[in-house]
Amino acid sequence: MQSKWFRLAAALSVLALAAPVAAQPYPNRPVRVIIPFPPGGTLDTVGRLLAQKLSEQTGQNFIVDNRPGGNGIIGADAVAKAAADGYTLLFNASTFVTAPMTMKSVPYAVEKDFVPIALVAKAPLSVAVRKDLPVTDIKSLLAYARANPGKMTFAVGSIGSAGHLATELLKRAGGIEYTVVPYKGTAPALQDLVGGRIDAFIDPILGSLQYHRNGMVRVIAVTSAARVPVLPEVPTVAESIPGYEFFSWYGLWAPAKVAPEIVQRLNAEINKALSGEMRERLTQQGLVIAGGTPEDFARFQREQMAKSQKIILEGNIRAE
Repeated sequence: MQSKWFRLAAALSVLALAAPVAAQPYPNRPVRVIIPFPPGGTLDTVGRLLAQKLSEQTGQNFIVDNRPGGNGIIGADAVAKAAADGYTLLFNASTFVTAPMTMKSVPYAVEKDFVPIALVAKAPLSVAVRKDLPVTDIKSLLAYARANPGKMTFAVGSIGSAGHLATELLKRAGGIEYTVVPYKGTAPALQDLVGGRIDAFIDPILGSLQYHRNGMVRVIAVTSAARVPVLPEVPTVAESIPGYEFFSWYGLWAPAKVAPEIVQRLNAEINKALSGEMRERLTQQGLVIAGGTPEDFARFQREQMAKSQKIILEGNIRAE
């Protein structure tokens, strides 16, 4: 009998010790943030800054894990299949919701297998050209493309990306033909633009900004409705093609069945991060800070998916 009571007391002691651990608030261990494209691009830059701020605010490490491949599908699928405990997250661009529209099959469904946490920022795009291309603005670019039908090369960081869709819109609105050169991310596309191996590249301003300032490429227009403070001298595409507007955007997602309280905690921490130094840093790099509730992000996502699907269907954009 004494042995029985001894074992019961020991078991109760173990439970008592375990209870505080189980009750520890999220996050109580490192969080992995998967970015499904290579290091060095705009997505990676913004994601790493956000991870740094979340680490500082929560006292736990938010570790960036670059998982490139499959036009972003490999990294996103890893998150979809991860435990829904909040310790594996996806930081991605608008490509996340548009790329699957260009593919025959994808191993997940964006709206079914992921829960939106927060919209972090919107990114007007820059129309950048190699430094020796004989164009100075959108009108001369269109004239050059018409004089060289099908010969002009436009890079795309990934099939179905915001830059790709913006390039398709420019093609349609300007009545031009060009050759698309797909890349596995923004960074290698920019390197080829700097090296003069491609003619033009439409992508978030942050990627081309420093190259433009150093004279290594030329930004001839931005895709926002109004000029951006970081490049006030650069006109909008809309100044040559009225009504033209397009942008990329960045957000954080979790596997679909993650607890609502974890979503709310992460959303609150992101909004806190966006109200401080991170806001100033991203604004200086040509981005527009977003934030808001998870519900705001879900609604925004649905609207953008509908807009992008129309462009993809009309342009017959398909991944190989």
